[in-house]
Amino acid sequence: MMPKFRTAGQRESVFNAEVISRFELYNSLFLTLPFYKVKDTGTLLPLFFKSCEEGVKEKQRPAEIIEGFFEKYTPGAETKDIHDLLFRFIQYIERQVVLFDAVEDASFSKLHTPDEQTSLKALLQRSAEHPALHERFQKLINDFSLRLVLTAHPTQFYPGTVLAIITDLTEAIKTNNLTEINTLLQQLGKTPFFNKNEVTPVHEALSLAWYLENVFYFAAANIQTETDQIFNEFNLESNKIVELGFWPGGDRDGNPNVHARTTIEVARMLRQILFRCYYRDFRNLKRRITFRGVEDTINVLQEVLYNNAFDNSIEGEDISAFLLENLNKIRETLINDHGGLFLEPVNNLIRKVDLFGCYFASLDIRQDSRVLRDVHAFCRQNKPINSLYPANYDELSESEKIGLISFKEARINFAEQGDDLVQDALQTIEEIRSIQKNNGVNACDRFIISNCQQASDILQLMELFLWNGWSLSNLTMDFVPLFETVKDLEVAAEVMETLYTHPVYQKHLASRGNKQDIMLGFSDSTKDGGYLMANWSIFKAKTELTAVSARHNIQLAFFDGRGGPPARGGGKTHRFYASMGREIANKNIQLTIQGQTISSQYGSVDSAEFNIEQLINAGISSGIKEKHNVLLDKEHSEVVAAMASESYEAFVALRQHPQFLPYLENFSPLRLLSKINISSRPVKRNKGRELRLEDLRAISFVNSWSQLKQNIPGFYGIGTALKNRENAGEWEKVSRTYQESGYFKTIIDNCMMSMSKADFSITAHLADDKEFGTFWKQLYEEYELSKAMLLKLSGLESLMANYPVDKKSIAVRERIVLPLVLIQHYALEKIRQAPADSVDAVFEKLAVRTVYGIVNAGRNTA
Repeated sequence: MMPKFRTAGQRESVFNAEVISRFELYNSLFLTLPFYKVKDTGTLLPLFFKSCEEGVKEKQRPAEIIEGFFEKYTPGAETKDIHDLLFRFIQYIERQVVLFDAVEDASFSKLHTPDEQTSLKALLQRSAEHPALHERFQKLINDFSLRLVLTAHPTQFYPGTVLAIITDLTEAIKTNNLTEINTLLQQLGKTPFFNKNEVTPVHEALSLAWYLENVFYFAAANIQTETDQIFNEFNLESNKIVELGFWPGGDRDGNPNVHARTTIEVARMLRQILFRCYYRDFRNLKRRITFRGVEDTINVLQEVLYNNAFDNSIEGEDISAFLLENLNKIRETLINDHGGLFLEPVNNLIRKVDLFGCYFASLDIRQDSRVLRDVHAFCRQNKPINSLYPANYDELSESEKIGLISFKEARINFAEQGDDLVQDALQTIEEIRSIQKNNGVNACDRFIISNCQQASDILQLMELFLWNGWSLSNLTMDFVPLFETVKDLEVAAEVMETLYTHPVYQKHLASRGNKQDIMLGFSDSTKDGGYLMANWSIFKAKTELTAVSARHNIQLAFFDGRGGPPARGGGKTHRFYASMGREIANKNIQLTIQGQTISSQYGSVDSAEFNIEQLINAGISSGIKEKHNVLLDKEHSEVVAAMASESYEAFVALRQHPQFLPYLENFSPLRLLSKINISSRPVKRNKGRELRLEDLRAISFVNSWSQLKQNIPGFYGIGTALKNRENAGEWEKVSRTYQESGYFKTIIDNCMMSMSKADFSITAHLADDKEFGTFWKQLYEEYELSKAMLLKLSGLESLMANYPVDKKSIAVRERIVLPLVLIQHYALEKIRQAPADSVDAVFEKLAVRTVYGIVNAGRNTA
């Protein structure tokens, strides 16, 4: 059980005692470790820290700081020795970040206590006292669920080996086991943090599956157990409340390395890892249940579970019903003949089979609409459907296209093969059926269409299924539009209105329980329109989509594509869901968790349970209040709309600045990100073409700004917008909106979190740069303006003063990695100064190696 609720001041005191003090103690152990020249590294690193801090205060260039340090402390050292020491500094600091992670995670339950007033039990107790509220609660929980979808994005830098060490180190720190801590630090020092070989999508999936096996397998079951018990206390029927999704191996949008065979391989892997988890639990159960009456059933389960866990040649099938039948036989025997002895291990395994079936996590398929249009066009050239469409089909209007879509079930006779992307799409559509057969229908039953712009994008994809062996009567797939850009979000409701009124799509939705998932992308909308406009566009789209879905009696679920940082939809995520009004569908919370957010928020069973509970409680508390969202009131809506428009104009003007992309390329490691072997996905779309902003993936875009310690996508334009409202005499209106709207307040709080991780003093020397000085000043001035206006609006004395523990954690982490940031800027400076054809590879390697530690320390900066 979590300890009782603590005040912010109490939590800050615990943080100082439990985290800061412990980190300083265990950090000193590094000096005693038997690594190559570690004593020199450990002795010089504090001096290097001091030189970095002093140099930044004096606005020195990174090269001045670093070269000055070596002249002072290692005079006469060879260039090779200097570079060698810089690499050892990097390795040392990377491990300091891991140690801080482990120390903070060890204190998690003491630092993060749930608000007792918004706990599930407290909500039920209040609702029981008010019949109308209790009725709403009953209706809500019949449908309520939370789906967490793990995605493969290139900011999860810890390999499985390091994650395992962190887990063990965390447990050792909890008990202050110095001998074990010392041994684990030695292991950490000798364990590589990065891959030398190129990462494949299957490697990605295997790495991410570590969390499924070691965290979510336990956390989801524990949450379900607790929820069932609470509902049972109040005579309410429980349902499956936590679901897991998975993107590695299924997400091929912009990733040419994902193929149909990849998807099949990942689906098999997920199944086998799950059965190994089941078998591990079953062995523990078997050791206890040694009674008469269950021997035959135990033996049957032993063989089935073992074969499915370890026999790679076995033909998979959905045997979840068989497992439940036999486990329930054991359960009944224990109750009837043995007084219920050791009943809990059986109940626990039954619960897990109920939750995970034979698939563990649902594998989503995702592809860009432009690719799928090409696939549709390729199919139209072949018999027997080539006669159904005119040659100029692609040039027709949207309504004309929809009128021609016939939904004929046919087997196409391909005259020739299409290109790689076309063939992959067709093969994947075929293979989904075998995944459903082997792992269960829920194993792979969603196809997400990225960059969805029109209803025909969905309808044409349905046709592709019908042309490749599927039938309308048995189309066990959900088609999920993903609206990403500001423009696409504006027309989202219109697109869905067209789909909801289409007779074939209506029939398909009815076969799927009249449920529709719609995905909304924060990352690309931020990159497209800036932080405030992205959030406002998504809010408006959600209200409009909720209304149109309600008119057609469709149960809508929003699937939020949230990245780690506020600029990509992260931050205090649960507060967004808690602040929804009745105008926004919130019964089924679905969101991606990605990058270092996975390890920081779901890296241990404790942290995963806490954050899952926060999301569940936020969704339920919002749903039962039936409150109106004040942002829909005319005054509040007009204020935020004006601010969103003004911040959008400021951000677009910045993007269109001729120095915008050159600045990012010169002073961040953007061009070097492709050299980091952590992801199978390219840094940008249209590989091989000259870098263009529209081709740059949002994660690389945001990550580059965070490496620069400027976090432009997380705030730029909001200071201008607030100042404009003040100048227009509307400050009181803005202030009222901030006080009355939880949604708007969360936007502001997350913006301040993003700004807390920025530090313009590191690049202050650029103010005098002949080429980019003016541009740097423009960025800095907007930062200072935004900071001043946000503090005035919130009434805080400093950024994140209302979250003192988070603020202190950020400050410690940023201090730890300051040398990494300066080493990176030093290396980039050397690269800029060298002729293009004679760049020393060591500087590229230095810059690349620093990225790992900077991102890991930031936890949600990319």
